[in-house]
Amino acid sequence: MIMRMTAEQELKLIPKEILKKVKRIEIQTRGLVNDVFSGEYHSVFKGRGMEFAEVREYQYGDDIRTIDWNVTARMGRPFVKVFEEERELTVMLLVDVSPSGEFGTVQQMKGEIAAEICAMLAFSAIKNNDKVGLIIFSNYVEKYVAPKKGKRHVLRVIREILYHKPQGTETNITDALQVLSRVTHRRAVVFLISDFMNSGYEKALQIANKRHDVIAIAITDPREEELPDVGFIELEDAETGETLLVDTTDQQVRAQFSDTALSRRRQRQTQFRAMNVDSIEVSTGQSYIDPLIHFFRMRAKRFR
Repeated sequence: MIMRMTAEQELKLIPKEILKKVKRIEIQTRGLVNDVFSGEYHSVFKGRGMEFAEVREYQYGDDIRTIDWNVTARMGRPFVKVFEEERELTVMLLVDVSPSGEFGTVQQMKGEIAAEICAMLAFSAIKNNDKVGLIIFSNYVEKYVAPKKGKRHVLRVIREILYHKPQGTETNITDALQVLSRVTHRRAVVFLISDFMNSGYEKALQIANKRHDVIAIAITDPREEELPDVGFIELEDAETGETLLVDTTDQQVRAQFSDTALSRRRQRQTQFRAMNVDSIEVSTGQSYIDPLIHFFRMRAKRFR
């Protein structure tokens, strides 16, 4: 016989500091969601999805593109398909928890910012009566939480992100997107949150974006794009463990480091545009609020 813990029993096993973080994030995001994001979220995503409702006889003024030719042929007079706005959406959060997320040189680590962004998006979703699901991944999918509604479920999603102890040592975005396609059968709004320290995921992303509305959120840290002049430092790749001794007093070394990082960012953005994938750039060195608001407002204008 398989024994399952209740939600209350699971809650007791979670360290108090994690629960405090969840509460802090809830308080921080509640005002922003109420004042800004839920309205922007609604204007951007609600109404984007339409589902078939019925077939009825053609009336003067109907769009001829909605004519159902099969029914029209059978009945001998024109009939049209009627569609209605989907009453609810499914929002899937795909969160990269690979070791490179445990990095931050300003105030927060990339993983902490990812959790707060997820909270903002999840609370906006449930305020609009939508479902929220979660896929946590590293070089494989480590956790899947099926989409549900409600504040209690969203708090669970945030706890999962904060409390999860990553097992994988690298990043595999392709695997996460393939699992998404297996567990999500209806069209969903998908937020892919990662630092994108990975390659070879382009085909999987393109396939996922044809079926779903995928938005990529890239989180970076200033020290990943610019080296300070502080003498010799040892750089370590968080995912491979490879180390490299670098002389930061060498201006050419610093310039090459910055150029490589800038090239990587531009290449990523070019790939996203080519695949028609919307993206948001977030840095640990700045507030993530402004890039999110800018994205929502620009996207809302596009769909008007």
